[in-house]
Amino acid sequence: MQFLIYAFDGTDEKALDRRLAAREDHLESIKQRVALGEHLFGTAILNDDGKMIGSMMVVEYPSKKELDNWLNEEPYVLSNVWEKIEIHPCRVPNIFMKSN
Repeated sequence: MQFLIYAFDGTDEKALDRRLAAREDHLESIKQRVALGEHLFGTAILNDDGKMIGSMMVVEYPSKKELDNWLNEEPYVLSNVWEKIEIHPCRVPNIFMKSN
């Protein structure tokens, strides 16, 4: 099952510091999940000044339960970077998927 995730950072003055402190662990975790085929695409969400204020990802897990299991160990969640997370089921057309 595929999911579209919007995860928005906190808006306090330390929010960007928390993101930058957890970023290396977050990116390493994502690399592993890309290799497993669980994460299909992602990007940082920027404000008008070009500062990172959140993340957008398209992921694939067998169920919402497995997605929740990932979120329970995601460095940005554990480090209180993401304040609001929206999860929407989605379906990526085959034309966008890599051929094996």
